[in-house]
Amino acid sequence: MSKDLLPIGRFARLCRLSAKQLRHYDDLGLLAPAWIDPASGYRYYRPGQARDALLIGLLRSMDVPLPNVARVLSGEGGALAEARNRVEAEVARRRRALRLLDRVVAEGLPETEVSVVREPARRVFVARESATPTTIAEATSACVARLLPRMGPGGLLVGLFPLDMGGEFDVRVTVQHEDGDDLLPGGRFAAALHVGPYDEIALTVHGVLAWFGDYGHTPAGPVREVYLNDPATTPPEHLETRVMIHVEDPR
Repeated sequence: MSKDLLPIGRFARLCRLSAKQLRHYDDLGLLAPAWIDPASGYRYYRPGQARDALLIGLLRSMDVPLPNVARVLSGEGGALAEARNRVEAEVARRRRALRLLDRVVAEGLPETEVSVVREPARRVFVARESATPTTIAEATSACVARLLPRMGPGGLLVGLFPLDMGGEFDVRVTVQHEDGDDLLPGGRFAAALHVGPYDEIALTVHGVLAWFGDYGHTPAGPVREVYLNDPATTPPEHLETRVMIHVEDPR
């Protein structure tokens, strides 16, 4: 064993990490010990490994995912920028949530006027993107961008979102077209008009779901968002979106 090796306890103190964390990073292949005593299994590190260990600790303190940390350590270009973009997206989501909370604190939960409408089935083109609660806006925009070339005069874009948006899920956007290769089902829907920014649509969705509870109906996903005007030319406070949730027929 080389004399310049540090036992795991001393190396952990040097790097402001715990021995448990170092063992975990070794198991993940992020930071292997310089030498392991074959008799005791005790781990030893070189002082020069402290820089990598400190970087791992710093990135983890900023909630950078371990796969991204591994890419940074391997010298992959763009890994840090990707981690920064992820943090920026999370900050933007938090700010949207704060604005929404401020509105609820100031005005209370809005009263949502809900009506029951019957929709026919329509031929549509569909675009899909995988999303998480923090990437819904980006996924929806990507779907819209792919569908715009297929959008004819008077055509409406319809976003489809699951009732439960935990974990990872599919975002779908459709546009009506007589040559569409998919079918958007019809039926009875509870509908309400949302006026305002897209990031406040959740208030109207909750209002429609409250209607289901009040009248004893069963909601069936997905939630439909029918975008009635162009966000490129309409101020956010004047955007109109029709929120629709299928009313499950009684058996």
